[in-house]
Amino acid sequence: MELNQILGFNPKQLKFYKKAFTHRSMNIKDSQGNAINYERLEFLGDAMLSSVVASHLYLEVPGGDEGYLTKMRSKIVSREHLNELGRELNLIKLVESKIPPGQFGDNIHGNLFEALVGAIFLDGGYKQCEKFIYKRIIIPYVDIEKLEGKVISYKSLLIEWCQKEKKTFAYNVYEDTGNDDVRHFSVKLSIDNKIVAKARATSKKKAEEKASKRAFFAFQKSISKML
Repeated sequence: MELNQILGFNPKQLKFYKKAFTHRSMNIKDSQGNAINYERLEFLGDAMLSSVVASHLYLEVPGGDEGYLTKMRSKIVSREHLNELGRELNLIKLVESKIPPGQFGDNIHGNLFEALVGAIFLDGGYKQCEKFIYKRIIIPYVDIEKLEGKVISYKSLLIEWCQKEKKTFAYNVYEDTGNDDVRHFSVKLSIDNKIVAKARATSKKKAEEKASKRAFFAFQKSISKML
């Protein structure tokens, strides 16, 4: 019943959805020895999301060139957004796993959303999959004007700006456990040999992105001219 509410329709073949919510830790295999988990469905779901969103943007923005359309699609199907969608639907509740839910990384939410889309495609075909993507992503979240101003990666944007302005930059990352139970990393971001931002997070990538975001707001006026 819970799955039906998420989908908005009655599934024909539950086996695809069961697979979409089976974690690799279950270590289940079929009669041919192939692993039964959601990872291959993620690949399929990712392709379907890209296809449907690309088609929508192509029709919706006739004046957009290839670079613009690619950038806009990336914003819509970004890992951050897919994680939000997975959380919103509380997909983690449906997972069969030997790992406690609290030990999953953030990306589990987006991975499950992609796997669900893959399962919908196998169960109902392209049209059913397209309908679901429109209902859950395009209609509620795709606003072209707002998306144009959305930044996917502050680090990429900052590096692009530094290269354009011929500025040197460096991310000095080091492990910083402090008093935390979970390992943390700290980063000092330097531009033209001057430290402009510091940040701390549970991964190097997150720490760099957080520092980049702080630096972006410090140089926003100058960087905005490039956008």
